[in-house]
Amino acid sequence: MSEAIDLKTLRSPSPSRSPQVQGQANVSKVNLDDGSGLTERARVHREEQEDTSVSPDTTDVPSKSARTKAHVQFIALCYSLFLAGWNDGTTGPLLPRIQTVYHVGFAVVSLIFISNCIGFVAGATANVALTHRLGFGKVIVIGASLQAIAYIIQAPGPPFPVFVIAFAINGFGIALQDAQANGFVASLKDSPTTKMGIMHAVYGVGALCSPLVSTQFAQMQHWSYHYFCSLGVALSCAVILAVVFRFKTQDECYADIGQAANESGESAASDYKQIFKLKAVHMLAIFALIYVGVEVTIGGWTVTYIIDVRHGGASSGYISSGFFAGLTFGRVALLWVNHKVGERTVLFIYGLLAVGLELVIWLVPSLIGGAVTVSIVGILLGPMYPIIMNHSGRILPRWLLTGCIGWIAGLGQAGSALIPFITGAFASKFGISSLQPVLVTMMGCMLVLWAIVPNSPRRPD
Repeated sequence: MSEAIDLKTLRSPSPSRSPQVQGQANVSKVNLDDGSGLTERARVHREEQEDTSVSPDTTDVPSKSARTKAHVQFIALCYSLFLAGWNDGTTGPLLPRIQTVYHVGFAVVSLIFISNCIGFVAGATANVALTHRLGFGKVIVIGASLQAIAYIIQAPGPPFPVFVIAFAINGFGIALQDAQANGFVASLKDSPTTKMGIMHAVYGVGALCSPLVSTQFAQMQHWSYHYFCSLGVALSCAVILAVVFRFKTQDECYADIGQAANESGESAASDYKQIFKLKAVHMLAIFALIYVGVEVTIGGWTVTYIIDVRHGGASSGYISSGFFAGLTFGRVALLWVNHKVGERTVLFIYGLLAVGLELVIWLVPSLIGGAVTVSIVGILLGPMYPIIMNHSGRILPRWLLTGCIGWIAGLGQAGSALIPFITGAFASKFGISSLQPVLVTMMGCMLVLWAIVPNSPRRPD
């Protein structure tokens, strides 16, 4: 009898590996698409998240060295966003000078935005494939390097067609960096919401600094030499990203800071298929497109509006810095408001207040009042982009998050070209006074879109 019992004991499954975990381990090898847009692996991932017994890494505390590396990585990504902000804040003060030098009107000068848009969309589309092929560390350095190449082309003040083409190269590079930086931070386990706000505040710092420089160059004979300053920022960014991330994949970079991998490990084609079947991705991408378009349109065309409609002087370019200063301040100072009220609700409040202030700028003919109000609008618009990224991290599958955010950010950057182009087309036909009606309409569309963006938690199915 005792021998029989011993045999049964030997044949029974080990208690350290329950049937449930055994089943999950077997199912995790399955990678079939059931038509829902996500793989069987997605459902297994959710079950593993719900069962803490199979997630031992959640109890791991990163070492001091890992925490230091995490801070260094975050600073490097912030500098990447600084470069993006520097680029977006440059164009506005230079627009009137570009029109004068190349003898082009509102519609033709707006081609630089279309070229930029083409680069953004191309970068957003290629991001997933490049990440699978080359890895996070290489792709983000390539992005900064492409921006440097664009500035080398623009610095000598080349013929207008060449000048325009450089914007497409620049847009491709920004799209890659934006996708990688936002995806990396959104997937962090340690305070991703706060870090997202800080990182995009640094974007605002870049957009604040560049008009201070480009406004000076706009009044000089060699106005295009401003792009040598931009070249210095881009080259230093490429070097910093290369040194910090050492061309590693995202998983390897996470391992350096004591965090588990998030990437799916599936093919680029599979990721594309799953990403584009998620309706929430497209809604968030369209919202980002309009938001970034409004942001860059205010920072760019407002200078021309102040000069032509409110009769401001050559120093009106500093108003663009005031707007981006407000943007930076809002992304940091309003973090506590976002947490207190709730990010979904507070965005409606910010949006309604911004629409009201745009109406003030439109209907009250005051130069100083308009300049101050533009800065306040920047404060209200500032928190919106980090909120979009945080919301994406909450409702989208984590193993697809980098690809999803790449598409959202890339299409958002396309908005930074598309909406300013539309504004330029209207300005060509109706005058630059059409700027405020365009902005009010776009902000209204943003609020409608935000109302229909899903608010459900992340679901793998």
